[in-house]
Amino acid sequence: MVEHTRSLGFRVAFALGLGTMIAAGIFSLSGTAIAEIGSSAVIAFVIAAAVAGITAASYSEFASIYSENGGGYLFSSRTFENEYLLFGIGVSLFLGYTGTTAFYLATMSEWVQEFVLPSAVHLPHGTSAVGTAILLGVLNARGTEESGTFQVVVTGAKVAVLLAFVGGAFAFKPVSATAGTFTSRFVLDPVGILQIASLAFITFFGFSAIAASAGEIIEPRKTVPKAIAASILTVTVLYVFVIVSMINAPTPASVIARQGETAMGRVAADFLGGIGRSLIVAGAIFSMVSASNASILAATGIGNLMGRQGQAPRRFSRIHPEYGTPFWSVVACTLAITALIVAFIAVFPAEGGLFGLNLGLTALTGFATLNLLVPLSVVNLALVYSRRKFPDVERPVKVPLSPVVPALGIVANLALIYNLPLEGIVTGFALEAALILAYVAWGGAPDVETLSEVAVSPRSPLNAGGDVESRRGAAPTEDRFRVLVPVARPVNAPKYVRLASELATARGEDPVVQVVNVTWIPDQTPSESVVDHANKRAEALTDALADVELDVHYTVEGHICRDIAFDVLQTARNDGADAIVMGYPEEHPHVTEKVEYDAPCDVFFADGFAESTDLSPVTIGAGGGPHHEALLPWVREMAAGGTDVHVVAVEPAGRGGTPEDVEETLRSFAESGAVQTHRVNADTVADGLVSTAAELGGILLVGASRTRFLRRWVFGSTPDRAVDLAGDVGVPVLVYASPTGVRGRVGGALFTAYRYARKLGTSPQSAS
Repeated sequence: MVEHTRSLGFRVAFALGLGTMIAAGIFSLSGTAIAEIGSSAVIAFVIAAAVAGITAASYSEFASIYSENGGGYLFSSRTFENEYLLFGIGVSLFLGYTGTTAFYLATMSEWVQEFVLPSAVHLPHGTSAVGTAILLGVLNARGTEESGTFQVVVTGAKVAVLLAFVGGAFAFKPVSATAGTFTSRFVLDPVGILQIASLAFITFFGFSAIAASAGEIIEPRKTVPKAIAASILTVTVLYVFVIVSMINAPTPASVIARQGETAMGRVAADFLGGIGRSLIVAGAIFSMVSASNASILAATGIGNLMGRQGQAPRRFSRIHPEYGTPFWSVVACTLAITALIVAFIAVFPAEGGLFGLNLGLTALTGFATLNLLVPLSVVNLALVYSRRKFPDVERPVKVPLSPVVPALGIVANLALIYNLPLEGIVTGFALEAALILAYVAWGGAPDVETLSEVAVSPRSPLNAGGDVESRRGAAPTEDRFRVLVPVARPVNAPKYVRLASELATARGEDPVVQVVNVTWIPDQTPSESVVDHANKRAEALTDALADVELDVHYTVEGHICRDIAFDVLQTARNDGADAIVMGYPEEHPHVTEKVEYDAPCDVFFADGFAESTDLSPVTIGAGGGPHHEALLPWVREMAAGGTDVHVVAVEPAGRGGTPEDVEETLRSFAESGAVQTHRVNADTVADGLVSTAAELGGILLVGASRTRFLRRWVFGSTPDRAVDLAGDVGVPVLVYASPTGVRGRVGGALFTAYRYARKLGTSPQSAS
């Protein structure tokens, strides 16, 4: 097993926090803050930094204890036990991160409209924001991420842009004059200062990205606290100089107020000319996109962890077999960001929306900040509770003066919430309440341990002592080709184990066959009551296999479950199965259907096989569609190993199917040995395949239906008809299904509709 390696040092951790904080907050809120309270904006940003620093201290202590990815949701889940509280924290953080990303991208959209697009071009509000959100979602779903070195370079570029802006300001006006202008525009407005501090808090939340990545950081107990403190301090100093620079701009205060979130670009033009403005605009847009990507990663991590905890659909925790990313969590994150942009910016903009509801960018900032401040308050509370609940836990970093400092953090966070825009607060609490009610109604995803457990540990029938080494004295099995064989009846085990072995061996693999017997129990039945029954079934399975000569490494285990399909799929994922071999659906087709759709590997459904069935020759159709194409590499390797392969192109009469292009299939066997081709006429494709296989002998191998819902209600199923017909003439059938993602399902559905339309177009009725 490959162990996880920590690869991020202090420099990268510091750059991660710094780069996440330098984003839309300073580029947009600086102009708004100066327009509202003048030079007092410095105080507001310092207050926001101080409040963030208090909670950052709690994050640092927790990160020194739990050096894993997950941030505030992880810390809370290790401290509290109430599932509804934990769900509320998780969903609040998810909305906070996605809301922050929506804020970044919506601000970027305004900069694009103001400085990039020609003045005559006016796109609907949020257009470029939505497009960028979808693009970032696609990139994250496909596994594109910044390396540590790239993160350092990106952050360095952001800092350089801000330093250029500050340098231009001080070159424009002497320091003495700068001080005079700054003091003259100082406004003592406590309420206004707190309101701006509440909005500015979003700019300092980037420290959580460091704690959320603790699992990737070298020596996190030392590195995480140092990186958090250094990044907050550095950003605060930078922001103070940026605000001082904008105060001393020749740009009139009225213009800054009118420009709002794009004021910094106008000020840069006064300091540095057109080139300077272009530099600031490019830096601002790039910073917003980069910080958005970091927030998407954080939101995706929250969704992934909630999926593992059962507080979100378990699909959120699944890793895409091709891209290696939590695909469904990324999809949910992207949809949430897009929905927030559309709702706050397009449907209910500040200048007036549907039903007279006005939200806009300021309300979106409040929404995002609310959903960040609430979990931060809980993290501070969790620290106090953790000190009492786990007094003996080693804490390399400790918040001083606890519980006073965490309590001060809670009060400060609540004070900031009180001063947020009312629209953002109401929208945030309403959405959170709706999601919590939905969660209560749903009840959460059942625990894996509740659904399934291993009652009989893996053992080899060849060794009474439970040693799982094979007859051939094989090496450890971790790196070998693994075939999972779920067996309901012990009498069927020998033929399926032999079939699994021959399928793997035919393609040149040295397999490990994992035989699993699953005992189903009703929801209200305790698992302890059926452990003896599960043991007896596993023993019967062991005896059935021990009486058969099988030259293959295999193990037997017994499971107890409340959802058979879930157990099969979870076992395949946990143990890294490369293929699944199981019987074609008889009594419980819904189990097989779920395995077909969600399996992380290839699946073979067998029907009509005996212990002595020979896999040669193999008959396949001319095919088409994703399952058939994915099947060809298996058959190609079988042909290269000496198996006789026959490709059958059926010309169906009437509406029994659509003629296939046999040349596409034959091209796959160009370098794999001789393949025989047969062209037959039959009532249906299934009739032609089965009759030819019966004449040739051996087995029939077909791809699974592309869309089983459509199969049942609209188009019928060639595999099902083939299995029925083959049973009458004694032809063994293997139905193959490849792993199918979202793109494959959509493509399969469209392919089926296309083929059906094509069949209608070529029918005698339409031809006439």
